[in-house]
Amino acid sequence: MTGVELRRVFNRHREDLFGLPNVVGVGQGVKRIKGRATGEPAIVVLVSKKVPLQELKRDERVPRTLSKVAVDVIEVGEIRLLGRTEYQRPAPPGVSIGHYRVTAGTLGAVVRDRQTGELLILSNNHVLANSTSGNDGRAAIGDPIYQPGPYDGGGPDQLIGYLYRFIPMQKDYEEVTCRHAQFAQRLANKMLHLIRPSYRLAFYRRLAGENLVDAAVAKPVSPEAITPEILGIGPVRGIREAHVGMRVLKSGRSSGLNSGEILAVGATVQVTLEEGRSGLFSDQFVTQPLAKPGDSGSLVLDEEHYAVGLLFAGSEQSSICNRIQNVLELLQVEF
Repeated sequence: MTGVELRRVFNRHREDLFGLPNVVGVGQGVKRIKGRATGEPAIVVLVSKKVPLQELKRDERVPRTLSKVAVDVIEVGEIRLLGRTEYQRPAPPGVSIGHYRVTAGTLGAVVRDRQTGELLILSNNHVLANSTSGNDGRAAIGDPIYQPGPYDGGGPDQLIGYLYRFIPMQKDYEEVTCRHAQFAQRLANKMLHLIRPSYRLAFYRRLAGENLVDAAVAKPVSPEAITPEILGIGPVRGIREAHVGMRVLKSGRSSGLNSGEILAVGATVQVTLEEGRSGLFSDQFVTQPLAKPGDSGSLVLDEEHYAVGLLFAGSEQSSICNRIQNVLELLQVEF
């Protein structure tokens, strides 16, 4: 049977099929037996729930054939819009997620721990670990992670996992912790208070470190709480090296699915982490604008769905991404 003939039969019977109980969709495909495709052209009928034939009246049953074309019935459940900021279980990459002390970012991917084989949730440090350096009290291993993130209504009832591992975030400056520096700070503020009572001095130590990634992983409450297929994209096929001119795409909490071109690789970028604080990131790649606030943590893939990076920063003119090779190696995870 040709595709034209199949389409003709489909158009002839589509409206009648929609009138049957539980039918939520009709399409063109092939006959499947025990989940295996036979290659035989078929009209595919999608039902919210399969019901035993004896519970249906004769005129309520989906016919086995239509105009000598096989009919295949597939149970798909209730079909609804997939809100990226709503509670979802299992939760796919591309939806809202966040540490209990942040607003919200994006669940980037499902990865596997290289040592234990456990499934983990991949996103940014600033999404899953509150931009922690590891010694600033901003986050700790075991902290709760919500899906959706707190900004989107996530709380203890929406717990999806716990912070499991992160790469420390190095800032340009940090508040001093040295006893001698703190003494000098107090002394300077006493002197300043004599002439400017409403002013206060703060001492900061300049840091020399650079960041390679903004990345962290969380351990889900159960493997069933997550699914590896990225919303609007599907499964990750592997990894590839990013290169200038490559077309890439991402699926994120705020702007959904979009694409752009890589403009530069091997970049060192000064990134504002919070008001008055910044960090230096090296070995990054820069793309055309892919994201809006809340898309942080999105996995970046090429057009064949090979992962090339992890999105973490950007502006209205560009997006900045970690090389996926650095992310996987530092976190000791794999797809």
